[in-house]
Amino acid sequence: MTHPLIGLGFQSDKTPGEYVRLARTAEEAGVDVLSVYGDFGYQPPIVPLTLMAEATERVRLGPACLNPYSLAPHEIAGQTAALDLVSEGRAYLGLSRGTWLGAVGIDQPLPITTMRETVEVVRRLLRGDDRGFHGDVFRLEPGTSLSYEPARVDVPVTLGSWGPRTLALGGEVAEEVKVGGSANPDIVPWVREQVERGCQRAGRPVDAVGICVGAVTVVDPDGDVARDLARREVAMYLAVVADLDPTFVVDQEVLDEVRFRVSEGRQEEAGKAIPPEVLRRFAFAGTPAEVAAHAEAVFAAGAQRVEFGTPHGIVHEEGVRLIGERVVPAFR
Repeated sequence: MTHPLIGLGFQSDKTPGEYVRLARTAEEAGVDVLSVYGDFGYQPPIVPLTLMAEATERVRLGPACLNPYSLAPHEIAGQTAALDLVSEGRAYLGLSRGTWLGAVGIDQPLPITTMRETVEVVRRLLRGDDRGFHGDVFRLEPGTSLSYEPARVDVPVTLGSWGPRTLALGGEVAEEVKVGGSANPDIVPWVREQVERGCQRAGRPVDAVGICVGAVTVVDPDGDVARDLARREVAMYLAVVADLDPTFVVDQEVLDEVRFRVSEGRQEEAGKAIPPEVLRRFAFAGTPAEVAAHAEAVFAAGAQRVEFGTPHGIVHEEGVRLIGERVVPAFR
C-alpha cells in the first residue's frame, strides 16, 4: 500500500445516472474504493455497483455489506463473480450478519458459524472446488460449481462487525474488517487486538488484515452547517451502535433522549440532542480541513482505509466534489 485508502460509501437510493456521475467524479478525484450499502428497504447494491463498475476503470467496488441470512451464499458468490467480471477484477465482497432483519421475520442464529461457512462456500465456488462441503449451516453437494469462469478465483473479503468474535474471525478468513458507523480513532487499536487473535489462531501474519473505519460524513465550507446535518443523519444509527463501542461511553440520558426522539420520527430533534464529542466519535463532519484532520487521526491510530459515508455534503454531489478536491489530496 502506497498511501492510506480513501473510500466513499453510497446509499442505494439514487437514479442510474447519479451513480454513474458520482463514480466518475470519485475516480477522477483519486478515491480508491466505492462501496454501496445493502440496507433493508433500499435497492440491492449489485445494480448500482454494476453501473459504477462500467463507468470507471481503476477504483475497487463492493457491497457494504451483504448478509447470508437474506441472501444465500451461492447467490452471494454469483453476485460477487458477476461484479468482478464487469469490473475486470476490481470487486471486493463485503459481508456482515445484517441489521434490522427482524422487521421481515428473519432470525440470525449461529452468527460466527454462519459467517465462517459463508466465506468458505463463496471461496469454493469461485475457485471451482466441486468436492462438496457439508457444514453446520450450509452445504454444497459434490459436483456443485459455477457454470462460468470467474474473473478471479480469490476476491478480497471484508467482514463488517463491532463484535470481538466476528473481528477475530476476520483475522482468520478475511482480507479486511470494517467497523461501520464509527469515526472514533480510539477504537482502532482495540479492533486490531481482536483481529490479531484470529490471525494467530490461523497462523497468519498480524498485518494480513486491514482495518476500515466508516461513518456518516458531511463536508461543507461552513463546518457548523455540516455538523447540524450530520447530527440528523447520525441519530438513527447512534441508537443502534452507541452501546457497541468499548472505548467510548455515551451518557445514558443522552442516548435515551436520542432513541426516544428517533422512535417518534423526530429525527431533527434527535440530532440536536447529540453533543459535539459524541458526534465526533460517530461521524466525520465539518470543513474539508476538519474532516481531513479527523481522518488523519484515524489513520494514525492504525486504520488502512477510511470510508466517508453518505450523504457526503449538504448537496450530495457537491460533498463528493469537496472530498475529492480538498480531502483526498491530504493523503497523496
